Amino acid sequence: MNLEISEPSQKEIRKKILSMILPITIENILQMTAGFVAMAMIGRISAASIGAVGLSQRIVGIIWALFKGVTTGATVFVAQAYGANDTIRLKKVVQQTLLSSILLVLALQQIIYWFAPDILKIFGAKGNILIDGTLYLRTVSWGLPFMAIILVVTGISQGMGNAKTPAKIALIMNLINISLGYILIFGPLGLPSIGLKGAGIAMVSSQFVAALLGLYVLFNRNGVLGSLFNLDFFKLDIKQVLEVYRVGSPSAAESIFWQLSSLLITMMILSFGELALASYQLGLQTESISYMPAMGFGIAATAFIGQTIGANNPQLGRKYIKEIVKGSLLVTALASAILLFMPAIVLRLLTDQQEVIDLGVKYLILMGLVQIPQSMSGVLNGALRGAGYTKVPMIVAGTGLWAIRIPVSYILYRYFNTSVTAIWMVMSIDLIFRFLLSFYLYKKYDVYNNSRVVLKEIEI
Repeated sequence: MNLEISEPSQKEIRKKILSMILPITIENILQMTAGFVAMAMIGRISAASIGAVGLSQRIVGIIWALFKGVTTGATVFVAQAYGANDTIRLKKVVQQTLLSSILLVLALQQIIYWFAPDILKIFGAKGNILIDGTLYLRTVSWGLPFMAIILVVTGISQGMGNAKTPAKIALIMNLINISLGYILIFGPLGLPSIGLKGAGIAMVSSQFVAALLGLYVLFNRNGVLGSLFNLDFFKLDIKQVLEVYRVGSPSAAESIFWQLSSLLITMMILSFGELALASYQLGLQTESISYMPAMGFGIAATAFIGQTIGANNPQLGRKYIKEIVKGSLLVTALASAILLFMPAIVLRLLTDQQEVIDLGVKYLILMGLVQIPQSMSGVLNGALRGAGYTKVPMIVAGTGLWAIRIPVSYILYRYFNTSVTAIWMVMSIDLIFRFLLSFYLYKKYDVYNNSRVVLKEIEI
């Protein structure tokens, strides 16, 4: 394997960025489309089903956030090892991240399964939402181990600059989810219809296949870990695991901040009724048209900055970020136009309930106005992570969510008897604030000349 990174021209830089961005964007669009189609099918069941899925997804999202953070730590280590041509270090990081993730997620899956009703009640679920949510959450919990494996494989591949393999796996996973979901939810051609549970089974089945493909990528003869029949794989190196988790833990905390805040916001919105919750859930699904394609630019910033630091080439890092910012602005501007000028058209693809559409349009317009600041924050925070400053994005997210979004929303909801639209306006203000804070911290820290390897993360 040739790990050498040579000095590319501007044209070559753009080509390398595109070779990574396009597969990530395609992967995110596939995931967005699968979620879009699945929600459109669930949206034909009932408003309670939409709310139940939305609340369950927030809870599963906390587990996702934890492992997304862990794999971010692995991505940083892998990118820097890749840039430094250290194949031994790279292989060890991959092995320990995968093994520890599997052990941890198995324990968490059991907790989610057995305590699903109690967890949902904590976040305000009752009545039909509690019944449907328990059924759906217990079903999708079986996919958590597969989800963790997929995240690890994706993070490792992207750290090495290989975004095509995760995109191919995502394509297969989402095709299975959509096709099997249709069959199990509606029961065409005389087949049995199992509704909401069918949506969960379809998701778990697609994740299972994707996880098997991911393991093959790592363990085939030309993979990073080589043959599966290697007993060394099962040896847990606590020191190495703690190093990866230490670097990834701020990113995990950042993502968990998001998920917890989403749960709290969902609880507030639920108090306005099932209609408000359904509108919010479908609005989030539609908003993914913008933020999911843009996510790839933040991932690319992490990978390329990590590689250029490993190769001790700060000037190349600056060139990468300049081109990544340009691409992110273009993609986000196009996607924002859809949210601003065609919100009702997109929402009608998800539901035929006009009241839900009318309220959801207000959410999408507000979010469409702040998509560019949100996208730019993603790029800047991605660059900071690649340089080893993984605590900075966590501080940005924590400040915005817990100093602005949650307390201001709660005050408006609890003491001023406002409408749900006021909460969505606070969310928009939070995103603008975080962009400004991210930009300030990005300028403050010398991202491109961080010569310290992330084994001893910079203190901030």
